[in-house]
Amino acid sequence: MNLFYAPSFTAEDKSVALSQEESKHATKVLRKKNGDHIHLTNGKGLIAEGKIQNTLGKTVQVSIINIKEQKPKSYTLDLYVAPTKMNDRYEWFLEKATEIGLSSVTPILCDQSERKVIKAERYEKVLLSAMKQSLQAYLPVLHPAISLKKCLDQDITGEKLFAHCEADKMKTALNSLDLKNKKLSIFIGPEGDFSLSEIKKAIEKGCKPVSFGNTRLRTETAALYACASVAAQNESE
Repeated sequence: MNLFYAPSFTAEDKSVALSQEESKHATKVLRKKNGDHIHLTNGKGLIAEGKIQNTLGKTVQVSIINIKEQKPKSYTLDLYVAPTKMNDRYEWFLEKATEIGLSSVTPILCDQSERKVIKAERYEKVLLSAMKQSLQAYLPVLHPAISLKKCLDQDITGEKLFAHCEADKMKTALNSLDLKNKKLSIFIGPEGDFSLSEIKKAIEKGCKPVSFGNTRLRTETAALYACASVAAQNESE
């Protein structure tokens, strides 16, 4: 099954026009034609079965046959992840985290960040492609990049977990926490880790220091570890 993205359709719509990019993919790549059935999502929970009515021009017209709402996950996971030095590693994290389960991601610029340039448009495409590939109906939100210190000053609700590599007797193993059915925010630092002043401020702002095990993980690996740990607890019996 191929899933197409049509962000504007609602549960009341009887027809929808695909974007030029999605239309080109349908007709030129997948060779879809009039009368073929396809599936659509608006990225906000709806999945529709539709029938192609018109492939003329640059946009494909689709009549809606039925619409279903995909049940949302029992938890929300907002990741705050520093950009990696190599951009492809960050894109890999975005792809895999979306497949596993992710509510939103915020690139955070830290004291020891080596990359300051964020390719937001490219990141959006990676998130969208991963959502469609994994047949999900919720598109993770990509928030604008922000400095960690400004981010910590914001009103972030739910449980805030802060992963760092410094020796800290107060750190708790992530997989030992109860992560079920919660609103979670997890912070992952850059290759050089968070600075001591950033760790101090995070704790002052109510973040709980956590450990991801005994080995030192790359930024993108740590972020994926966090996604998998949360998903594993929430999907277990």
